[in-house]
Amino acid sequence: QVQLVESGGGSVQAGGSLRLSCAASGRTLSSYAMGWFRQAPGKEREFVAAINWTGLRTYYADSVKGRFTISRDNAKNTVFLQTNSLKPEDTAVYYCAAAPQYKIAAYQSKGEYEYWGQGTQVTVSS
Repeated sequence: QVQLVESGGGSVQAGGSLRLSCAASGRTLSSYAMGWFRQAPGKEREFVAAINWTGLRTYYADSVKGRFTISRDNAKNTVFLQTNSLKPEDTAVYYCAAAPQYKIAAYQSKGEYEYWGQGTQVTVSS
């Protein structure tokens, strides 16, 4: 069992930055692919970014490519999402999730992730 806890959310103005963290407990994350998803009010939860177990391969939604960076520190059992040049449309609850590494090919599919955090709110004002 893996417990995931997100932090780092908040309210910023457009153009600002936030660094989201996802701390894991219960099991080491080193054998898991990790993903970040987000859900805005009235919308489906959508893929944002993913990273393989080594951290050497990363994947991004087109809407955040070039602005967001996912990274991980397996020694600290933590995954990060650096969000830059934030836009009002980035406003959402952000969730981190863990999937067995062999499922990394389906990194955009939220159904492949086995463990989820409770989410952290990001609000971007114009």
